[in-house]
Amino acid sequence: MIYVVATLTIKPETRAEFIAAATACIKETRKEPGNIAYDLHESVTDPTKMVFVEQWENAEALVPHRGQEHMKTFGRVAVKCFTAPPKIEVITPEKVETR
Repeated sequence: MIYVVATLTIKPETRAEFIAAATACIKETRKEPGNIAYDLHESVTDPTKMVFVEQWENAEALVPHRGQEHMKTFGRVAVKCFTAPPKIEVITPEKVETR
């Protein structure tokens, strides 16, 4: 299993447009093979910071995801909303022993 954490900084005046595009993208992404969860969160301290948290069965599931039409559509909107390049991290759960 892998997670993707994408932190985006958007222009305040584009918030509604960004969220509308993200909502459509999320709906379609959740239907993709290998997707476990795909959610958008807003920072409680900075409303211009948006964070996608994704959970996928494996890294291979991300390959077709990037080329999906709904991702391209979202990307065309999102790029106009950004004030900085997105920070995207792919992470894996760490197995931590508990007592």
